[in-house]
Amino acid sequence: MKLARILFRALLFIPDRVQATAGNVATALIQIWANKVRSLLTVLGIIIAVTSIITVVTLVEGFGNYVSTFLRGLGTNMMVVYPEWLRGPRGEYLRPAEMTLEDIQAVDAGATAIRRTSPVIYNRATIEYGRQQLTNIAMRATNELFQPIRNFYVDAGRFFSAVDVENATPVCALGREVLRKLECDESLVGDYVHIDGQRFQVIGLLESKGSFMGDNQDELIVISWTSGLKMYPENRKYLAFYVEAMGEDQVGEAEGQIVRILRRRHGLKAGDKNDFGIFKQDQILQEFHKVRIIATSVLAGIVSISLLVGGIGIMNVMLVSVTERTREIGLRKSVGARRRDILMQFLTEAVVLSTAGGGVGIAAGYALSHLASMHPNMVEVAVPLWSVSLALGFSAGVGIFFGIIPAFKAAIIHPIDALRHE
Repeated sequence: MKLARILFRALLFIPDRVQATAGNVATALIQIWANKVRSLLTVLGIIIAVTSIITVVTLVEGFGNYVSTFLRGLGTNMMVVYPEWLRGPRGEYLRPAEMTLEDIQAVDAGATAIRRTSPVIYNRATIEYGRQQLTNIAMRATNELFQPIRNFYVDAGRFFSAVDVENATPVCALGREVLRKLECDESLVGDYVHIDGQRFQVIGLLESKGSFMGDNQDELIVISWTSGLKMYPENRKYLAFYVEAMGEDQVGEAEGQIVRILRRRHGLKAGDKNDFGIFKQDQILQEFHKVRIIATSVLAGIVSISLLVGGIGIMNVMLVSVTERTREIGLRKSVGARRRDILMQFLTEAVVLSTAGGGVGIAAGYALSHLASMHPNMVEVAVPLWSVSLALGFSAGVGIFFGIIPAFKAAIIHPIDALRHE
């Protein structure tokens, strides 16, 4: 009763135009407080649903932001141009189409939307140091522009220079995972390793990039492309190359320029398929964004099913409440309450009940997300405000949808029948 006096005294300071709504809210809060245990059990489904929505969306968004940041760290305005494999009459692969250094130089000179290019030879290599031997390690033979194009720099030692590339100096840079598997530390810089039987000096260690979709970016060896041609001369006519566009908004223009230049150089006619392929880094980012939106929607939709369960519980309890308060409804109607007044009273109570459950669910969602973020291997997570608004809006919507039937039932009760109700 103390709560009731406080609430109704507060109504005296509210403008007349909102007193009716405020009175309904106050009545709803009094009813909820008078039946605390029943109210808690009623909104338990709402609490679980909202908690699940907040937690799931937060974790999906956290992992999504981590992957997006990782992909942007690789350079979203970077492309890889590579020779396509030619096929025989039965569809069998024969050999890659030719792509020479002259092609790369022509693209570098003729494409205005391109900042820089870098030849690259892809291979898998064996590296040896002391008694340690690692096989099938990813190797890239490229030039000194690998670092700015791929946004992949050394954090110990140095990268090879243009002079090293021109002279085919046998130097290399190693990824951190290679260093770990060789059971070495940074003192390896300046020492020598053997790559596919050739002696190379380790002059730098690449910064750690981590893994993505099972591909460890740190398990990498980088040498100059001129050294790579000495080791693998068969690749001279089948080079690939990295391309860095002037900006993210010029990737499409750069791609078009590359296509025109290479088709002209390769003598391709209208209708002929390209004998080269272009992989754009932002393709992964775009596809990932699509998957991310779908995953968030599907997971949020699945956990939202419990909102329906909570809504059914609210409707059931509100129907019981209408039956219990039939005489009260009759008394209100007998002193002038209209049907819409009764309707709004019970509808407001259902909305307040479900919204209160939504508020508790949001608090629980924040708590679970915070606990998850404390795990040492967890990515950085933050509860997006749009998910809070969505969850609260849905919980209020559930109250309206499932509260309308009990409210309508209360509104149409005849006052005489209500007063006779035992």
